[in-house]
Amino acid sequence: MANQILVIHPYWDEEGSLVFDDASVGLSREPFVAGADDVLRELAAQVDESCRQRFTLRFSSEPFPGHQTVIRRTRAEFGGNWYVVEGTGQEGWLCPALYRYYPKAPEALYLEIKPRQA
Repeated sequence: MANQILVIHPYWDEEGSLVFDDASVGLSREPFVAGADDVLRELAAQVDESCRQRFTLRFSSEPFPGHQTVIRRTRAEFGGNWYVVEGTGQEGWLCPALYRYYPKAPEALYLEIKPRQA
């Protein structure tokens, strides 16, 4: 069985885009766009000042101890999926890179953001 809790380490690149690398699924400098970057920026800022530069993001399609936020799928568009942050209504689009982690778009994703150690 595959890991239920997945981990990536987003960071802001030289151009100011929020990106992440995950060699295990063949992604390098994969950007968050269309509101997903804004959602993560806001959530990270709520956790700790150090998260404004880089952070660790744990996510799962199932609830797990320590998750801080739930995002729920609202619709598919342009090969990706729109998700809304529960409780705020803030919306962001997750691109088709999501399918590197899941065979189909989860109806909900549970998120935990923590400061990333150097």
